Amino acid sequence: MKVLVTGHTGYIGAVLVPALHAAGHEVVGLDTEYFAGCDFGDGLAGVPTLRTDLREVEVDALVGFDAVMHLAALSNDPLGDLNTDCTYDINHRASVRLARLAKEAGVPRFLFSSSCSLYGVSAGDGLLAEDAAFNPVTAYGTSKVLVEQDVSPLADATFSPTFLRNATAYGVSPRLRGDLVVNNLVAFAYTTGEVLIASDGTPWRPLVHIEDISRAFLAVLHAPREVVHNQSFNVGRTVENYQIRHIADMVKDVVPGSRIKYAEGGGPDPRCYRVNCDKIARTLSEFRPEWTVRRGVEQLYAAFKEHGLTADEFQSTKYLRLKQIKKLQGAQLLDDTLRWVAPA
Repeated sequence: MKVLVTGHTGYIGAVLVPALHAAGHEVVGLDTEYFAGCDFGDGLAGVPTLRTDLREVEVDALVGFDAVMHLAALSNDPLGDLNTDCTYDINHRASVRLARLAKEAGVPRFLFSSSCSLYGVSAGDGLLAEDAAFNPVTAYGTSKVLVEQDVSPLADATFSPTFLRNATAYGVSPRLRGDLVVNNLVAFAYTTGEVLIASDGTPWRPLVHIEDISRAFLAVLHAPREVVHNQSFNVGRTVENYQIRHIADMVKDVVPGSRIKYAEGGGPDPRCYRVNCDKIARTLSEFRPEWTVRRGVEQLYAAFKEHGLTADEFQSTKYLRLKQIKKLQGAQLLDDTLRWVAPA
């Protein structure tokens, strides 16, 4: 198939593109490249690329594709809170516009990278399946709810959307993110000797390796249309829900000489939920996740050690999305709406 991947040089996209190539698909990327040069080692795959702002995509650019995999977004809560309206403009309105243009262009399949953050806060102790109520607590989580609600009605005999609600991602990528909980805890432990917990350690998170997210996208792409048509799937494994303190214990076990430290003033994080991922395992026979958080911690530690990661590098613009955006704005390369005003 010929597949357009938006956000193809992002944290997940940089791992998904090689997986698509390995499965025999033709890939074209679309990215505005806020994070050009923010690489972790080598390995960023080169593909034909539309370097454009998601908000400026035109219908002609989408003609001829068999599927659109839409990953591009302002991709974490601090960055989303930098400019809330901009977050909705990109993550919500531009995403819905892209889906409508894809439908107009005759693209039959639209795979949206949603998030379990749309569940936000869980009132009870149960596991949240796909029919659970939405309760987002951030602009990022709310934007995912709005896209699902607005794209779902576009589904018809010619246009088939699917919503992949990824658990909290972790793992090594050529475009590493340091602002994700597992990545962050391992990097702090390796570079400082401290497994630094910013909260009180009690919040629950569902977790999934980015290679398993890539496997989920491939499984949906290969599945019969009627199996995934206008469906949502929690992406991960039900057994991979952990409290932050449990992740910290794993990191302490893996990183020699590290010790757990709680940040001063760190209270309970309102983002606390556990999810049930049985539907995707039951529905998509091709989806076979291979990673556990423990293995992911070991992978990250080995990669940081091989790379020689330092504390200054880890906490720089290279791996922290919010710092990179502020750097580009400070250099007057991006305006307040995060549009380019000068060549990057």
